[in-house]
Amino acid sequence: MAAALTVPSSAVDDLPEGTPIVAFDHVSIGFETHKVLTDISFSVARGETRIILGPAGCGKSTLMKLANGLLDPDAGEISIFGRKLSSMSEREVFAMRAHVGMVFQESALFDSLDVEDNVAYRLHEDKVPEDQIHDRVVEALRFVELEKAISKFPSELSGGMRRRVSIARAIITKPDLILYDSPTGGLDPITSTTIIELVVKQRDVSSTTSLLITHRLQDAFTLATHRWDTTTNSMQKIPNGDLDPNTKFLVLNEGHIVFDGTTRELTHSTDPWLKAYLE
Repeated sequence: MAAALTVPSSAVDDLPEGTPIVAFDHVSIGFETHKVLTDISFSVARGETRIILGPAGCGKSTLMKLANGLLDPDAGEISIFGRKLSSMSEREVFAMRAHVGMVFQESALFDSLDVEDNVAYRLHEDKVPEDQIHDRVVEALRFVELEKAISKFPSELSGGMRRRVSIARAIITKPDLILYDSPTGGLDPITSTTIIELVVKQRDVSSTTSLLITHRLQDAFTLATHRWDTTTNSMQKIPNGDLDPNTKFLVLNEGHIVFDGTTRELTHSTDPWLKAYLE
């Protein structure tokens, strides 16, 4: 009989009710003379999916790196799981990242490792017992419907398959927060929809808090208007024009927040720049 799957202890179970999973408090950062983000403040509640939109070069990816502790802000505070990153030691930041899954735009797979070892990489880092790793990998690959590719190498996979492996790697540790950096970037529309279906599935089946950057408005609004139906094991449009209540938007422009709110508030905004951006 296969060994029972273990789940890492959660970073959020003991948080006081209402504590944001992610909170930016007047955060600014620049490189040399270029100001990238200025006075950024927002929070992400437990179970919420926050979609980050904005033109190229507006600071979206920098914001994501700040949220993962890969960059330090020049001003302001960032809190993850109720703790300020500035108060954490390097060891504590690494421990925090054990509860964060990251999906990169270019998948960032190791070419010399097969799919199983790519997905298992974090488990090896976390010193999970070897007799549990294979079962955990199969479980994650089954979630992204790629179990049959377990022995393949990245060079044998399509772009969409590599992105699905990246998602499997991100969810294998059962994270409390997932950061998606343009998960459909560079993919064709049909493959992009497949990836968004997986994001919806993770959101609705596991209720995982997430930040998601996208350049495709269609992907963003699909997330807001669809849900995962466990009876049909497929993504379905929410009936009666309703919207997912836990999916919200943050829009950046020139390093500033120009919108922070719900889908309905975004689509009904009278702001001229927002209206032009959404057209």
